[in-house]
Amino acid sequence: MGTTQLESVPEPKYWHLKSVLSEALDSEFTVGEILPNERELAARFGVARATLRQALEQLELEGRLQRRRGVGTTVAPPRMGVAVGTEQQLWPGTDDDAWQPVDSILAAPPAAVATALETARDQVVHIVRRSRVSDGRPVAAELLYVPLTSAPEAAGSDAPSAAARARAVLGALQRLELQAQDRAVELGSARADDARELDRLPGAPVLVVTTRFFAEGRTAALSVATYRADTCRLTFGASGGVEIHHGPGAQAS
Repeated sequence: MGTTQLESVPEPKYWHLKSVLSEALDSEFTVGEILPNERELAARFGVARATLRQALEQLELEGRLQRRRGVGTTVAPPRMGVAVGTEQQLWPGTDDDAWQPVDSILAAPPAAVATALETARDQVVHIVRRSRVSDGRPVAAELLYVPLTSAPEAAGSDAPSAAARARAVLGALQRLELQAQDRAVELGSARADDARELDRLPGAPVLVVTTRFFAEGRTAALSVATYRADTCRLTFGASGGVEIHHGPGAQAS
């Protein structure tokens, strides 16, 4: 590869370099491909390694790159879209659900969740843990809180595995008639548990999507889903589902 010198621009040098690198990612590299090392890239673009690192860090924040220990810097897959529309109403665990059940336990929920579920603070509920993977990497983790009244038969489940216990709670929930659901989205920072599941550092930016499911005139379940902010983006559609965006103008449910 030849050397590409950067022209003088009014914006910070690393920001202009980020744009040049972004164009190179689109034209010269494929998803999952490992980039040349920092020394080679700095020589190619005629910049100091400190400037290069700033540009690479910005591209990582924007979800274009992924740094993996023992591997290097790779081209990240397209961001996953988190739709915030509410027209589509489905219970968690239906056939179109891309989440994978991990485990289910009986425990008292956080105070704010107990208030939303209208249960006593010391009242145990089903806490179902699920994960979402895209292109082989974790992009989201969910805690689904289900009162015992919504899934009474699952309380004594003798399912042989953790995932089977989770599916038993989801199956019981789907036997209720879903009347409505609402969703709220906010920017947050990853707690230690979320960071471990999402392969991020504690405090990394995340999108927190809270969904309340209503049945029989009450809150039948509450979902708190945490998405990696560097791999997801909000989409304002009417479907209310989660969409995977493969490129400009192209998307698939």
